[in-house]
Amino acid sequence: MALLELANVETAYGGHITVLRGVSLQVEEGLLMVLLGANGAGKTTLLRTVSGLIPDQPEKGRIRFAGQDVTRWEPEAVARLGLAHVLDRRGVFPELTVEENLRLGAYARRDEAAVRADLDWVHGLFPILAERRRQQAGLLSGGEQQMLVIARALLGRPRLLMLDEPSIGLAPRFVEQIFETLLRIKEQGTALLLVEQNARLALRVADYGYVLETGRLVLEGPPGELAANRNVRELYLGVETEASVKGYRRYRPRRRWA
Repeated sequence: MALLELANVETAYGGHITVLRGVSLQVEEGLLMVLLGANGAGKTTLLRTVSGLIPDQPEKGRIRFAGQDVTRWEPEAVARLGLAHVLDRRGVFPELTVEENLRLGAYARRDEAAVRADLDWVHGLFPILAERRRQQAGLLSGGEQQMLVIARALLGRPRLLMLDEPSIGLAPRFVEQIFETLLRIKEQGTALLLVEQNARLALRVADYGYVLETGRLVLEGPPGELAANRNVRELYLGVETEASVKGYRRYRPRRRWA
């Protein structure tokens, strides 16, 4: 049984602007799944629908997580089942120290010895956070803040970690470190659902991928198959072909890609 399963999910804003249209996908235990798509395709909406951040959504379809139907659940209830969502903006508490930010990720836990062990673990993943544990989080660089929000999410011991564009705006050295860390997190048994603008790098680390276009899933498969797909190569990997489209806005898929 899949850890996360979406079945024919449709999400609309304001009751009339439909963003997701019949989306069905699965995230398996312990795997890293990537969701690709252009800006406005509905990737962020999909993550927010799963984690309950869009009230009274989805309008149609069902969402199951950890064996339970969590359709339209409140975010806190979904989180208690073991889902952590790292948003597409670095939501640190700037006036608090790095360690205080980290401990907020474990606010619901009462196993202090295990929390300390997990703090040691995330410090091992991100040594800079250990070095700067007493520094105010607002003084960290953008890359260091991204490490902090990922580490804070891990303090909740999630079964599934969803990340929305974790590399956006980061220097290349931070991007490489973030992706190396995602693989180490997966090795510990945590499943990941990754929305990422760097399609080339995302496909290198993923176990399976989906492509979302204008609210619909148009392609899915192992990363090697996606990377070899003509449309994926043209639109996301920067590989031009003889039939390359002239500008993304002119391309509107009418059916699932082959």
